Amino acid sequence: MEAVLGHLRAAIERGDYALGDKLPSEAELCRTLGVSRPVLREALRALQTLGLTVARTGKGTFVIAHRVEDPTFGDYAASDLLEVRRHMEIPVAGYAAVRRTPENLDQLARLLDRMEREDDTLAWVAMDTLFHIAVAESAQNPVFRRVIEEIRDALARQSAFLNELGGRREQSDREHRAIVEALIRGSAPDASEAMAHHLDRVSSSLAEIVRRTPAAPAPASAPAPAPTTAPDAGNAQR
Repeated sequence: MEAVLGHLRAAIERGDYALGDKLPSEAELCRTLGVSRPVLREALRALQTLGLTVARTGKGTFVIAHRVEDPTFGDYAASDLLEVRRHMEIPVAGYAAVRRTPENLDQLARLLDRMEREDDTLAWVAMDTLFHIAVAESAQNPVFRRVIEEIRDALARQSAFLNELGGRREQSDREHRAIVEALIRGSAPDASEAMAHHLDRVSSSLAEIVRRTPAAPAPASAPAPAPTTAPDAGNAQR
């Protein structure tokens, strides 16, 4: 998937496709790149998350930008999501350290153990979101939990994106473990610091993906796909 994404991203950033151009059909791209449809669709979803393309139902995928600026996860831009998370989850971790109950700690420990043993990416992503909800719940303020649940879909999309392109899972497990250990100690400063470190690593991984220069070549067995302009490319630009 990363090779396909790198190839398509490089073609878009080079200007092989003009703004408003339609990418070749899935069937054509699968033939040209020699990959399965599920792999291609993952790469196309990543292009949309990066903000380079948009999918129009029944019409195809269209180029809307030539450079990556701010990935979007669900309804929220990555920069907006991280800003809110920093202002909320860091102090929430501190509150959780002094307010958590034995039941909260047991829930977090069991969840973390499952995450560290989990091999399935989708299952891990779901538990990653549950972990952050559980930390908010440990602060004993229902509003904190409600806010995290509001951005739950965006968090899951971000987590899946970072795991696929940034190899973040093992590092995230270590960062989560540090948060839980601080909560067990009941240290608000340590818990806040551990959460801040976690969000810093999320931010730096996103930044690395955004500025990464795609270098993956097209498969040697097939030429690079030629751009195909859709009849309504003008509308797509708007």
